[in-house]
Amino acid sequence: MLPVIALVGRPNVGKSTLFNSLTRTRNALVADLPGLTRDRQYGIGQRGPRPYVVVDTGGLTDEAEGLAGLVAQQAWRAIEEADAVLLLVDGRGGLTAADEEIASQLRRAGKTLHLVINKGEHRDPDLLSAEFHSLGLDYLHVIAATHNEGVETLMEEVLAALPGGGEEGEKTTAPEEPEGVIKLAVVGRPNVGKSTLVNRLLGEERMLACDMPGTTRDSVSAPFERDGQLYTLIDTAGVRRRSRVSEVVEKFSVIKALQAIEQAHVIVLVLDARQGIGDQDASLLGLVLDSGRALVVAVNKWDHLDPDIRAEVKRELDRRLGFVDFAKMHFISALHGTGVGELLASVREAYAAATRKLSTPELTRILEGALAAHQPPLVHGHSIKLRYAHQGGQNPPMIIIHGNRIDHVPDSYRRYLVGVYRKRLDLWGTPIRIEFRGGENPYHQPGAVRPGQPKTGGPRKFGK
Repeated sequence: MLPVIALVGRPNVGKSTLFNSLTRTRNALVADLPGLTRDRQYGIGQRGPRPYVVVDTGGLTDEAEGLAGLVAQQAWRAIEEADAVLLLVDGRGGLTAADEEIASQLRRAGKTLHLVINKGEHRDPDLLSAEFHSLGLDYLHVIAATHNEGVETLMEEVLAALPGGGEEGEKTTAPEEPEGVIKLAVVGRPNVGKSTLVNRLLGEERMLACDMPGTTRDSVSAPFERDGQLYTLIDTAGVRRRSRVSEVVEKFSVIKALQAIEQAHVIVLVLDARQGIGDQDASLLGLVLDSGRALVVAVNKWDHLDPDIRAEVKRELDRRLGFVDFAKMHFISALHGTGVGELLASVREAYAAATRKLSTPELTRILEGALAAHQPPLVHGHSIKLRYAHQGGQNPPMIIIHGNRIDHVPDSYRRYLVGVYRKRLDLWGTPIRIEFRGGENPYHQPGAVRPGQPKTGGPRKFGK
């Protein structure tokens, strides 16, 4: 088991900056604004010979109610899980009453506690730490997380203070992500219930779920296992239309959400049944389709709706989302768990379809059958010849078709071929992309006889 290191402190002391430094990533959203981090963010890092798990948390305040209270609950869950706790303070601002109160609460938690004085660049460490000795903590460190100053020494001392940390042994490396993990991103408009759905799937209050738009600001990932299948679940910030995104933080949140879509294997698009389907939902769906990721649609807040309203919502879904008829649609209540259990079955089905390997002979046979049933239209009196097909990629499945006059293949015939391949190959839950290429068959061997080509009897002899 890797040691777990929790980063705690009041807002805007540099916890997320240190998290990124310790994990050598940019996974945590960083800005010069207090209260930016809200959910717990986990990452694996390694400084020296021993890897560890580091947990970023939201800033602790003296408020016990509302959003600040929920952030504090998330931070204290991280403290309970941790083997060591790093209390970050601001070296520029000096010791505050809030720092003293947090240190007092942490001492009662009974965890190995380190005081980390951040923002100590260009300052004398002894002078900087003088006033913080009054907290009476055994371990004190001065660092500058932004410049990676003192971070290496900090982790060496933190790990050495843990049980077995001072023993010499073989060097270990951080574990790599196992194969076969399905990366699942949950996306949607603000306040449609994404974090509530993530918590329901994980079986714990892992994400902040609050009846206020914009509660989630960062993209937070969490691994879990269900029925022997490993998942990495990514909760994202709500995506609004660009014209309505004004705050700098929200712009970065949207960027992180779009990055999560690109990194995921399967997208769960969450819609709000009580708000209806708007242009914003269709726009977000367009982004998902452009990424080519497999898709499952979850219509949330389905509980306690009148039958007439449910019928109207289904008619609206058929009208507005008819172009994604390949995606499974589930009507759920993330709050009460109704219908949530069936979501993962559709996720596995969509992932299997998106990553399936397709054989060249099978793709070519299906193409021949499609051509026999419905020929492409003539171009200036000449027919379009489509001869061979093979797979060009996965997630989404890419089918490359070779032929002549391929520049004149209409979009309607492309859609026809997509439908044929989807039904014949049972590729549901994922978009299918077809690309036409001219020229000879890349799989044709010199001297081989093509279908329909007459066999030759050897070199032709010319007589006198």
